Amino acid sequence: MVPAFTRSGASDTLNCMGTQSATAPPRAENITSRENRWLKTFRAALRDAKPTDDGCIGLEGWRLVEEALRSGLDIRALLLSASAQSHWPRIASLVPPNVPLLRTSDRLFDSVSGTDTPQGVAALVRPRESTFDDLLRGDVPLVVVLIAVQDPGNVGTVLRSAEAFGATGVVTTRGTAHPFTPKVLRASAGSALRIPVLGGMAPAVILAQLRVAGLKLFAATLATGPKAVEPVAATLREPCAILIGNEGAGLPPEIERSADALLRIPLAAPVDSLNAAVAAAILLYEAARQRRLHG
Repeated sequence: MVPAFTRSGASDTLNCMGTQSATAPPRAENITSRENRWLKTFRAALRDAKPTDDGCIGLEGWRLVEEALRSGLDIRALLLSASAQSHWPRIASLVPPNVPLLRTSDRLFDSVSGTDTPQGVAALVRPRESTFDDLLRGDVPLVVVLIAVQDPGNVGTVLRSAEAFGATGVVTTRGTAHPFTPKVLRASAGSALRIPVLGGMAPAVILAQLRVAGLKLFAATLATGPKAVEPVAATLREPCAILIGNEGAGLPPEIERSADALLRIPLAAPVDSLNAAVAAAILLYEAARQRRLHG
């Protein structure tokens, strides 16, 4: 659980400084112990990439924290390092009055940070919970399904591309990097906090649900054959889902067989494959292009 905010115990938190500078956050509690319960929670969420027991995730850096605040997400706590307090006015007007504000030294902040160059601001946030219906919003749904895509950078980049090219949602199936780990969140540049994301689904279950909902299934592939077409030849302007497989192995054979069509991106020799995130971006761009042309 996220720890309850408390003033008790000198080893846990100290009282606020009597005088605040114009740039320091008001009512902020000073944390001076590495064993502070808040710091342990931030350390687990940021450095160990573990959600809290009640489902909160760790966000680090001004861009992500500001995006979470502007998106109206449930913010459980904000942590600032000493050197980052001068940037407090950047987010001061966005912070709800009931959010605990925590201050600590640069050294202690670095001990919980999950980045090589900490910016000195982090938040514990509860992400929005998406449903299957959220994926189908709009008149012409476009859903991306990631199957065993294991690299967090790839998953985050796909989420960013999905939002950029008008996808209505993303599904991350079992075996895919968790969509709300710090590395995925940074690679998504905030898109993971905005676009509907449904995680932890079994591939067979989500594909069956998408088919029942009337979406055609298009699988990215390196294979050739009668089902394999170039993206420009596929009809991606109708309700559809684009399936992206593992970085090395691609999609399982049974998934390719169940798809309505296979999408093969033409490549110049001697290149024989593309990064999963690059392939997803190309297919999403083609879908967006077709949809613009046909209104």
